[in-house]
Amino acid sequence: MQELELKYGCNPNQKPARIFMENGKDLPITVLNGKPGYINFLDAFNSWQLVKELKEATGKACAASFKHVSPAGAAVGEKLTDAQKKACFVDDIEGLDNSPIACAYARARGTDRMSSFGDWIALSDECDEVTANIIKREVSDGVIAPSYSPKALEILKEKRKGTYNVVQIDPAYIPEEKEVKQVYGISFEQGRNNFKIDKELVTKQIVTANKNLPESAITDMIISLITLKYTQSNSVCFAHNGQAIGVGAGQQSRIHCTRLAASKADNWFLRQSDRVLNLPFLDTLGRPDRNNVIDIYISDECEDLLVDGVWQKYFKVKPALFTKADKKEILSKVSGVVLGSDAFFPFSDNIERAAKSGVKYVVQPGGSVRDDVVIDACDQRDMVMSFTGMRLFHH
Repeated sequence: MQELELKYGCNPNQKPARIFMENGKDLPITVLNGKPGYINFLDAFNSWQLVKELKEATGKACAASFKHVSPAGAAVGEKLTDAQKKACFVDDIEGLDNSPIACAYARARGTDRMSSFGDWIALSDECDEVTANIIKREVSDGVIAPSYSPKALEILKEKRKGTYNVVQIDPAYIPEEKEVKQVYGISFEQGRNNFKIDKELVTKQIVTANKNLPESAITDMIISLITLKYTQSNSVCFAHNGQAIGVGAGQQSRIHCTRLAASKADNWFLRQSDRVLNLPFLDTLGRPDRNNVIDIYISDECEDLLVDGVWQKYFKVKPALFTKADKKEILSKVSGVVLGSDAFFPFSDNIERAAKSGVKYVVQPGGSVRDDVVIDACDQRDMVMSFTGMRLFHH
């Protein structure tokens, strides 16, 4: 199959639409179920690149949750703690601990559930039954993977009344070295971004006084950079314990990227607190509603949720107010977080904000005229910072 006609492009008025191979070769994909659209395929091909590259760099099964051509979450297949399982809404999934790819998707989807609502999923390894059972009950547009077990495919084909998008990609497919796209009828051509991100890259130039970089932080640096490589720029990524925990994408100012990503990272840790895990939800409250309520409860609008006539819609009994002091105490215990950036930090304010969210390790290209100021800000906080020398813009 050299081309596939689509219902429409980004919007219903943009017709005709298709995906095709200009070199006359067959498409490296097979649609096993559903009818993916233009944006679905943009998410599919970008997310597949991320998980394929992350698997090659770490040797671990990995998954990504994409929305609007940027990752909402990405993770490797490390086992989840009991608190993480509950925070990710997968504490009742049987066989989770025995499936690295299911653990990877549980993490990728569960980190920022608000952003992942209606996601496109990418899996580096075969989709097994355990992973399919997680996907089955989440609001999602589709999945791309190198293969599917017979039982997993059966489960996925039943999702969304039989219309769920399931795409299989040839893992051996290698794109051509040049890529072309059009804007306003004008063609743009560039070499494909084949820059390799690995352990050597993040350890070769440590510029801070503290040079103690543990293996766990190296892995998180790799995760943050590969995530950024496929995130709409400007972008920064917080990573911890084998997963991206906060992605700030597409902001014009880098400090706004950092603030956005930091707030998402903070929310990830707050979601794992006993205060949140033990919220007395009504048994009739569905998963999406529980998630929305949690998001409000951990926000500055917590008081709005707890007024009489409102809390009764969601809880069996009225929860205690989650105060700023409560949240500050929880977050003060967070440490060992990695902050990655797709371009250099021009000011130390990014480091100052990151420190409030437990950042201990920083990886960025370097090259700013204010590098010395940023390095000094890290040294004052005993952080470790590595320069890669390579920008990772993605547009």
